[in-house]
Amino acid sequence: MYVGRIMHTHLVTVPPDTTILKAKNIIAEKRINHLLVVNKNEDLIGMVSDRDIKQSWASPATTLSVHELNYLLSQLTVEMIMVKKIITISPGTTIERAAHIMQENRISALPVIEAEKLVGIITTNDVMGVLLQAIGMSEDSARFSVLVEDRIGIVAEVSKLLKEAQINIRSLVTWPEKKHPGVYQLVMRVSAQDGEKAVAVLSAGGFKVLTEYVEDLTPYLPSNNE
Repeated sequence: MYVGRIMHTHLVTVPPDTTILKAKNIIAEKRINHLLVVNKNEDLIGMVSDRDIKQSWASPATTLSVHELNYLLSQLTVEMIMVKKIITISPGTTIERAAHIMQENRISALPVIEAEKLVGIITTNDVMGVLLQAIGMSEDSARFSVLVEDRIGIVAEVSKLLKEAQINIRSLVTWPEKKHPGVYQLVMRVSAQDGEKAVAVLSAGGFKVLTEYVEDLTPYLPSNNE
């Protein structure tokens, strides 16, 4: 999956002289978390988040009068608080790469640039949505996992057992077990009605299947599979 497939293209942009008060109202009205700041040529020059605006807001403990506070807020613009060093990506960036960039830089949104023009934006919520779809998260599915050795053909062996039992794998995700080098966890989802059957089939095929959290994985390691 690529960023260009899920990015938001109906962008909410503001010029740098937009007041903080107006920016706050736009964010609330549009129900968004980020405002893209562009110049007269529609080039991206900054980004402001709802968090940036809240941090720039005066404390409730201020001694200023309402009149004085409103005056100060009317003078403060997004240009004064916006983030200018922006990390951007292209529409051809993969979702997983975008997620990695966000996590590594501790940011929650990435503007998308193509041919030096702003074409979209993607957020952590968008990435999470794709992840949930990828792992087949739904109420009518059953989840289980098997710990396997990191070797060629192991996924095919597991898949073959389920195929022969006429069980369709809706999703399959793998990740390494850090405490057990060379061991990967295969996390699968099948239809809810096939859940018990899938566990029985894999168990009969010599795999120990996890259907719930266990603190000690030792009994489920592939070397202990019969």
